[in-house]
Amino acid sequence: MGDINIYTSLAIALLLCLLVSKIMKKINLPNVTGYLIIGLLIGPYCLGIFSHETISIFSIIPDIALGFIAFSIGAEFNLSYLKKVGKSPIIISTIQGFGVAIFVTLVLVITGNDFSFSLLLGAIASATAPAATLMVIRQYKAKGPVTSMLLPVVAIDDAIAIMAFSISAAIANALNSPEGLSFSSAIINPLVEILGAMLFGAVLGLIMCLLTKWFTGRGNRLSIVIAFILIGVGVSNLLGLSSLMTCMTMSALYINISNVSDKVFEQVDRFTPPLFMLFFFISGADLDISVIPTVGLVGLLYILARAIGKILGTYLGAEVAKAEPVIKKYLGLTMLPQAGVAIGLSAIAMDVVPQYGVAIRTIVLSATVIYELTGPVITKLALKKAGEIK
Repeated sequence: MGDINIYTSLAIALLLCLLVSKIMKKINLPNVTGYLIIGLLIGPYCLGIFSHETISIFSIIPDIALGFIAFSIGAEFNLSYLKKVGKSPIIISTIQGFGVAIFVTLVLVITGNDFSFSLLLGAIASATAPAATLMVIRQYKAKGPVTSMLLPVVAIDDAIAIMAFSISAAIANALNSPEGLSFSSAIINPLVEILGAMLFGAVLGLIMCLLTKWFTGRGNRLSIVIAFILIGVGVSNLLGLSSLMTCMTMSALYINISNVSDKVFEQVDRFTPPLFMLFFFISGADLDISVIPTVGLVGLLYILARAIGKILGTYLGAEVAKAEPVIKKYLGLTMLPQAGVAIGLSAIAMDVVPQYGVAIRTIVLSATVIYELTGPVITKLALKKAGEIK
């Protein structure tokens, strides 16, 4: 394949994503659903306009996009904001996040699936898509206790998912190693991976704060962030650390110690849309639909178990946090959409358990399409029942 075709393919992918976003707006569906579907149609498993070779050349994009997604999530850990909303979002997120991971893992293991496979799918199940939820809130101008609780809970939820996945990936790696599972591989290795990533991310965040203070131009500051996310992803992969945790910690520290963080994040938000478009497009193109019949029952179990786990876990978390009855009743129904982080984690799972990678990715991408089609509608109905949409 000639070089010109790579550039042309990228241009076609971006233009198709822009076009499909207009169609999604007309039929009131999230843009991410459109990006996935158009990627699937154009990709090698459907119409074959983009070959396997073309998609493999684009493989660097999901890694970079995932770094930016983790960086965006870290920005939600603004201490002044967390102090304002209190402990309830942290309690609810933690209980439902780890609760759904354990519940989905148990359901899959009990129904005869491999433990490593079940463990990684369980961790991925805890991730929620903030974009779809935010779209509903903004579109219908929802206001009230459920809406106020929903935003911080969804932000913290993806951080919990990254932690759960880092632990699960380390255990799965240990299970698949020749030595088998030991105390160090099950407990020490995940801790080193996560704590090492947090320490490395904190150092990067500190240096980034100094550099963005020194360089005052908007373009220079954006260049610093891009460079540091690339360093975070690249060095973490070399050292065997969680690149997601590194990038998330970096931005969490940065937003709390830098007095120019608002301006920097505004620049980053303007830079990332085409990157995220390509990320979802490539994820859709990677979806091997021929595998769907073979993972049909497991996929259905994953979708149902995750929905039940989210609703019950959120109710239990709200009960422990002594939240208002309306929050206990309806918050869980707004937690169903799943997209960016889950797709990114499924991509990493392909390296952790190569023998199950395609199945995990197919299940997650298939579930994403279903959740992104139904999740916003269920969120709207829940907020309407809660009396927060007029």
